[in-house]
Amino acid sequence: MRLAVRQLLADARRAGHLGSGVVAVACSGGADSLALAAAARQVTRRPGLAVHGLVVDHGLQPGSAEVAGWAADQLRQLGLDRVDVLTVAVTGPGGLEAAARRARYAALRAALPAPDALVLLGHTLDDQAETVLLGLGRGSGPRSIAGMRALDAPWARPLLGVTRAQTGAACAALGLTPWTDPHNLDARFTRVRLRTEVLPLLDEVLQGGVAGALARTAAQLREDCDTLDGLADQLFQRVCRPAGEGTGGVGGVPGVGELDAEQLGREPAALRRRVLRRWLLAAGVPELTDTQLRRVDALVGEWRGQGGVWLPSSLVTRRVRGRLRIDRTES
Repeated sequence: MRLAVRQLLADARRAGHLGSGVVAVACSGGADSLALAAAARQVTRRPGLAVHGLVVDHGLQPGSAEVAGWAADQLRQLGLDRVDVLTVAVTGPGGLEAAARRARYAALRAALPAPDALVLLGHTLDDQAETVLLGLGRGSGPRSIAGMRALDAPWARPLLGVTRAQTGAACAALGLTPWTDPHNLDARFTRVRLRTEVLPLLDEVLQGGVAGALARTAAQLREDCDTLDGLADQLFQRVCRPAGEGTGGVGGVPGVGELDAEQLGREPAALRRRVLRRWLLAAGVPELTDTQLRRVDALVGEWRGQGGVWLPSSLVTRRVRGRLRIDRTES
């Protein structure tokens, strides 16, 4: 476990992070994040990195403040240089899990101890397997099935090759007492049922090793996605006419250029859609869905003179004289 943390920190330094000499660890008090905090403290002593602990109190259960305080005390006992408890309000659409995740990540980002600091997260190989299964079940496409990245600044996940059994054993060896979140046992949540019902059944049917196999699948897909994304970036530069070169027009989105639909249409769909995704997100389309992306792609790959594609936030994409443009309409 210490080796995994040491390797990730070395990769982060090569990528230009941690120059300020500080790293943060997000800790819930569970076995995964406690083991991560202990490993981080051990491997950062020699290079002289300061380690900050960040404990998020979601306020979703009675006594949550006491649990957060208890987790913070354990981090102090591990010798972390600074420990903060972040209290958040869990609100908004998408269900409790999604709202809590948004609130947590926003609080962690706001609490970054330095601009180039990283927040170490305790996601394990088992979490990665659950993420891949969720992506498969929801038909979310290769980005989702590719799972979580080990380094996606400011987030860093050193334990993606470590199992929950190993983090639990590490805590026992160190004399740490992890907290078990009742939500992690609540079958109302999809991830809990994947963890307690689906993955054990797959292990039984396929004779074990499913979590590792899913994690390997995710790693292979990330490599493929990285290659395609690089090619798509090059294609974007060729087909995008920058804003200000005769683009925009009445109602156009400022700073967003037009795309050469005819040139883009000669490219494979996998590259086209990556270019379109980048373009639409830059224009401010929120939470772009696969259906929306494919409808816009039809203006390129299945062009028959059809009308524009209406998108959220009062945006519409049209093909005009061989070019794609995106406009903001009156709401």
